Amino acid sequence: METTAQSMYDRVGGHPTFVALVDAFYAGVADDPALRALYPEEDLGPAADRLRMFLEQYWGGPKTYGEQRGHPRLRIRHAPFAVTPTQRDRWLRHMLAALDGLRLDPEADAEMRDYLVRAAHFMVNSFDHSSGE
Repeated sequence: METTAQSMYDRVGGHPTFVALVDAFYAGVADDPALRALYPEEDLGPAADRLRMFLEQYWGGPKTYGEQRGHPRLRIRHAPFAVTPTQRDRWLRHMLAALDGLRLDPEADAEMRDYLVRAAHFMVNSFDHSSGE
């Protein structure tokens, strides 16, 4: 008998979980002027949709992101923006707080947290001049 491993997308509750994660994250972004300045669109809704679709696809859910936007190419898509260690840390603060709010089982939480931290560090493309980095 063949068994198929359940995707992380399904394990954590599917679409409603990713909507909750991204909504909580962007609520934090909206109240963080330094981080909010990185988002050129007045309405954060389109950015939230893109992030949600990306995370859903990454974790084994619908392939909507790829169908609509192609390969994620995260570093290339973010290249026009100076992503500094300080901005990375602000992004992580809001994203990890949003993840905390989901109250996932410890294994799923650790797996998602690990990916988000690694991805955030990978996105840094500029350095803070005031901190000497």
